[in-house]
Amino acid sequence: MERYWEILQVALEAVFANRSRSILTALGIIFGVAAVIAMMAIGNGARQEILDQIKLVGVNNIIVNARLESDRPGNEGNEEAEGQTVRKQFSPGLTLLDAQSIQNIIPTVTAVSPEVTYETHVIKGGMRFPARLNGVTPEYFQVFSMGLQSGHMFSHQQLEEGSPVCIIGPAIRAKFFPLEDPIGKLIKCGNIWLRVIGVLENRQIQDQSLDNLGITDYSTDVYAPLQTVLLRFKDRSRISESSIRGESVTVFSGGGVTSFSSSGGASDEQNFNQLDRIVVQVDDSENLAATTKLLNDMLKRRHMGVEDFEITVPELLLKQEQRTKDIFNIVLGAIAGISLLVGGIGIMNIMLASVLERIREIGVRRSMGATKRDIIFQFLSEATLISISGGLIGIFLGVVMANIITQSTDILTIVSPVSIVISFGVAATVGIVFGYLPARKAAEQDPVTSLRHD
Repeated sequence: MERYWEILQVALEAVFANRSRSILTALGIIFGVAAVIAMMAIGNGARQEILDQIKLVGVNNIIVNARLESDRPGNEGNEEAEGQTVRKQFSPGLTLLDAQSIQNIIPTVTAVSPEVTYETHVIKGGMRFPARLNGVTPEYFQVFSMGLQSGHMFSHQQLEEGSPVCIIGPAIRAKFFPLEDPIGKLIKCGNIWLRVIGVLENRQIQDQSLDNLGITDYSTDVYAPLQTVLLRFKDRSRISESSIRGESVTVFSGGGVTSFSSSGGASDEQNFNQLDRIVVQVDDSENLAATTKLLNDMLKRRHMGVEDFEITVPELLLKQEQRTKDIFNIVLGAIAGISLLVGGIGIMNIMLASVLERIREIGVRRSMGATKRDIIFQFLSEATLISISGGLIGIFLGVVMANIITQSTDILTIVSPVSIVISFGVAATVGIVFGYLPARKAAEQDPVTSLRHD
């Protein structure tokens, strides 16, 4: 053991005696390891963003969004010639009855969350702040895994009675209740007063994630029981005196509803859907595709064949995005791996050149009793020391690169211990594998010929 330790010291002295050459030899390993760590950090960050987005849209959720008539397929151009009358079917739009039917009929559905949203203002103490008033059921917080920072959720009894209570987002609390507990306090949303019974917990969500998923920032929202919003604030499916006196008139026909303007034409800019969307939670990811098809067929029948709704499955879209990113990360990882391979080849070439330069030294060591195994161990130790040193420097550089990427481009990077272990292990392996051939060549030198070498 002492013999090998002495040989290791000789190898270490040889590396330090040729610092410049050793550093240049290690550059391939340094940048290769740094690239592997940085690329894997980007991949881990992308994976974490996908997981956060899945939590944001809920696990195994299907989202049914209401469509305005102008957004329906086939309405892009002039579908009726002037003066020509075409009989059309009408749909009542997205309603509470749809949500109840989905819950009662489809066996794979575990929860249904009907929602209605209105842009309004929150008023308190002379301050006015733009916000969204969301009418939801208690299932809403379940399907989106949303917790409370303080207070409690509203109950099904409060939902059925249309109680004037609400849960506010963190931004609403920060605006109106910076120094006091909002629980039990009153705020005014539009023309109705609501008592705050809960505050949502704060979740860090990137703006890019919100845009990609087509959702809004929940922190500026006010959540009230659905019946409270429909009874006290507004229900678009009901005919009111204001709607009759307005520019358009709502008419029921064939179990459906449509709107006609004073000029006699249909006003397709009006929204008469009772609900803005219905979120359906499925019991298992494997049932998402089948449930989506069944849901689409069911709503078409209920809506007289009119496609006034749009169904999306965020989790499937996100998983497809994840697969695309995984392929991209594999390509980047392969490129970084090639850098390590090139670094290993560089070590081999430099070590072969070193063998040719040190033939006389090899002859002297052999004449003094060094065996072939000793010579192999010496040169293999030099190659391994260079690769391990390069690997350590590369790890530091890779972590720094990951932090620079996050700070300069807002791309989330997560450096995992696994990536460090893998890259360092590969670096050490490259040093051993590519250092063995020069070490073996050095050991095969004839001692007598080596002593005569100038």
